[in-house]
Amino acid sequence: MLSSARFFSNFPLSATCTFFLCSPSTLTLKCYLHSHSPNPNSLNDAVASLNRMLNMRPPPSGRHINKILGSIVKMKHYPLVISLLAQAEFKGITPDLCNLSILINCYCHVGQMDFAFSTFGKIFKMGYQPSTVTLNTLIKGLCLNQNVGKALDFYDDILAKGFPLNELTYGALTNGLCKIGKTRSAIKLLQRMEKKSVKPDVVIYNTVIDALCKDGLVNDALNLYLEMIGHGVSPTVVTYNCLIHGYCCMDQWKEANQLLSEMILKGIHPNVRTFNILVDALCKDGRIIEAQAVFARMVKSDERPDVITYNCLINGYCLTNNIIEAKEVFSRMVKNGFAPDLVSYNILISAYFKMKMVDEAMDLFKELHSRSLVPDVVTYNSVIDGLLKYQRISWAQDIIYEMHGRGIRPDRITYNSLLDAFCKMGHLDKAIALFRQIVNQGFRPNMKTYTILIDGLCKGGRLNDAWGIFQYLLAKDYELTVHTYTVMIHGFCKEGLLDEAKALLGRMQENNCSPDSITFEIIIRYHLENNENGEAVKLVCRMADRGVLTK
Repeated sequence: MLSSARFFSNFPLSATCTFFLCSPSTLTLKCYLHSHSPNPNSLNDAVASLNRMLNMRPPPSGRHINKILGSIVKMKHYPLVISLLAQAEFKGITPDLCNLSILINCYCHVGQMDFAFSTFGKIFKMGYQPSTVTLNTLIKGLCLNQNVGKALDFYDDILAKGFPLNELTYGALTNGLCKIGKTRSAIKLLQRMEKKSVKPDVVIYNTVIDALCKDGLVNDALNLYLEMIGHGVSPTVVTYNCLIHGYCCMDQWKEANQLLSEMILKGIHPNVRTFNILVDALCKDGRIIEAQAVFARMVKSDERPDVITYNCLINGYCLTNNIIEAKEVFSRMVKNGFAPDLVSYNILISAYFKMKMVDEAMDLFKELHSRSLVPDVVTYNSVIDGLLKYQRISWAQDIIYEMHGRGIRPDRITYNSLLDAFCKMGHLDKAIALFRQIVNQGFRPNMKTYTILIDGLCKGGRLNDAWGIFQYLLAKDYELTVHTYTVMIHGFCKEGLLDEAKALLGRMQENNCSPDSITFEIIIRYHLENNENGEAVKLVCRMADRGVLTK
């Protein structure tokens, strides 16, 4: 049996103090109940009932105790259940198999897998045999806590020992493998499942089909869908949604529409998710008229649009720079009884800044407060970047202070916006200091960060510093982008170092990074300015040979 000290060492002290040292009628318990439960009275009643039972002599049957514990588990108060079970054992009540299974479930949910397996071992020590439900709980717990490899090892172990497994076992493992990107392994597990005479259900098939679609392997997903039907498993609306989304991502609109028609013919009614997938994909592809047609079809089919549907349309109009139509959709959403969410505002704020409508963007930002919406890092990044781009420096500083005041940490996007602003304003020492701060705070600069700094240094006349950073990236085998090379080449050209620029162009190609039209045009322009027309013509021919077209 676990000692009390060890038992309590791995979950919050507040839970231990509240439920072990105090009676359920104390002020401490009431504070916990009101701060942790949407329905504190029902939780309070459950805890009070259980405490009365624990003080009864003789104690009631385990069935009554387990029923109350089960109700608390359904409320997702896992640390509380762990504490109550410890209290029961302290009072001399021997745990039964159901107690231990509940305890394992709670440990899995709070990420205490070592304690979960310790309790699993206790089941055997007490002469019990674990049920399939308990085994599935442990496998699911390992997968949820990013230990899919250990889950597979445990699966092999219990399989070798002859424990019965079912489709839920394989479902948890399949889901875990797909979430970490090991879709092929999930398919092999699916095949292994069939050899064990455990029939995969539609949920397992949907999980793998969805993963294949997200990996861009839509044809493989369709083949698995046909295999599923061949095995007598009927597809659901989720199956079709996964496939339709996959085809939309591949711009295969004909196939997506065929699937939509097929599901309707089979009597499967498209849900709001189906229509949202189509509306979103069409909008992102700039096919706003077709997206409107899908929206109209959605309304005619009695499927009510939701906030996501409206957000997709708003985003579609913003992507085509039609801010007036986007605002009209926003107003229509409100008129139809839907409260805009943070995503709605983030889309519009970003679009207003893009259209140089700074005051309108800030009005929307201020409107968040009246709707009780709290800005997130995406909101702040849009506002900070927009204000810096349009030289509203003092406003941007105020927003940064507000962001810190709310406890929202800047991310790479925030830092890149600030770095870009410092470089464009010519504050290169501040830019370098900020770059060092980024590194010191544990952020790994991405290629955009490096490119912004190199570009700023080149334009600010500090070519040697820029070249030093560029050489560092080459030495560390960073995957430099076309834009990074182009910025450095432009820096050489600006200083009249055309030979160095062309040498870097050659190295760029050696490193399998194909120059684009902008890269060539920069060198060509400087050759022409120096009356080196022959060299310019050579580069134009080189562009043509490589199939690089000018814009």
